[in-house]
Amino acid sequence: MNSYIPQRSLELLHSYLSPGKVVVLHGARRVGKTTLLKKFLEAQSNYLFVTGEDRFIQEYLSSHSIEKLKSFIGTKDLLVIDEAQYIPEIGQNLKLIVDHLPGVRVIATGSSTFDLAKVTGEPLTGRQSIIKIYPLSQMELQKIENPATTKALLETRLIYGSYPEVVTHSDNTARIAYLQELVSSYLLKDILALDGIHKSKKLIDLLTLLAFQVGGEVSHHELGAQLALNRVTVEKYLDLLEKVFVLLNIRGFSRNLRTEVTKTSRYYFCDNGILNALINNFNPLSRRSDVGKLWENYLVVERLKKQQYQRIWSRNYFWRTYDRKEIDWIEEREGKLFGYEFKWKEEATPPKLWLTTYPNATFETIHSGNYLPFIS
Repeated sequence: MNSYIPQRSLELLHSYLSPGKVVVLHGARRVGKTTLLKKFLEAQSNYLFVTGEDRFIQEYLSSHSIEKLKSFIGTKDLLVIDEAQYIPEIGQNLKLIVDHLPGVRVIATGSSTFDLAKVTGEPLTGRQSIIKIYPLSQMELQKIENPATTKALLETRLIYGSYPEVVTHSDNTARIAYLQELVSSYLLKDILALDGIHKSKKLIDLLTLLAFQVGGEVSHHELGAQLALNRVTVEKYLDLLEKVFVLLNIRGFSRNLRTEVTKTSRYYFCDNGILNALINNFNPLSRRSDVGKLWENYLVVERLKKQQYQRIWSRNYFWRTYDRKEIDWIEEREGKLFGYEFKWKEEATPPKLWLTTYPNATFETIHSGNYLPFIS
């Protein structure tokens, strides 16, 4: 397989980057942020690349001195800061750069939103664009695959996911080893760097419980009872796991009915390979009882990638009533509602209550025979 798989975020980076603006690249560890930067910089000549982990760089880029910042950047017209979250008050200093060095473009990367949001945040309001970097999408992979290959590799994607190093490995044993190392060594690195977060086993146990509940509503109280944690701590951990791009939180949709469920959440994983590594199950689909959950998780994440890369501005929900009428995925966009039910093989019938309550809404089943247009 090709050593470099064209990343759709590269197109976004080219389109967003301009003088007087900061482009922030957010994404989990190992999803390809550094690869993206290297590829982008191949077409650049007058740039300065630094890492926020370097103490010398931290001193200059946290100085609050316009002259010191000008001296540091010199005649370069592009500043690239990898791991920007390590630089104190980076947001204020980036604001100084874009305000007083109007010809300079800036790219900053980070592997967690709580780090970069905390240090860029408000000072850059109106001056930044954010690109979320995901594991490889089917939109990207289809550039190097023909339709027959895509069909043949669907089961592999559901089991091993789409992290770049997983995709480029052809050996399943190597894929499993990589994913297990990712879970044990890198997945929680950003969270554990925070003060007061030391219970890595509890975090893994929480993720494992969620991996068995993909596509179902989650009770924070029940999770706490199973983990011997209070509800507030569970909610804190879940929030942090979202901010390091391990989990995705989808809320319930409601506009009209008292019977619609709105206060619970469904959680999905950023990648199917991570999900399966947590439950240590890489069996083929023929030996799995959770194919429906794997399918739903895969479609949710791939749809989110498509929304970003094609700039589909949508609010996403699930829909369920207290008497168990439900739809897996609701998109609110362009002033309309679009309902999608995820089934591995069969068609689904739309709930009559959905169509009568929202007569202008649509409904479609996404299954293994028609899924590609939905995600690519």
